[in-house]
Amino acid sequence: MFTTNVGSIDRILRIIVGLCLLSLAFIGPKTLWGYVGIILIITAFINFCPLYSVFKINTLTKSK
Repeated sequence: MFTTNVGSIDRILRIIVGLCLLSLAFIGPKTLWGYVGIILIITAFINFCPLYSVFKINTLTKSK
């Protein structure tokens, strides 16, 4: 369905940053910006970032 364009290090960073942002919505200043973390977590789990495809970015390393 989608071409994979998110590498493993990128996935880990997306999950960590996504969880930190999401915690802002519940624990921190309780702003709506914390919900941006949901987008990062979803793109980490599906291995596809729509913005990466628009800008032709690929963090996936190809093994031989």
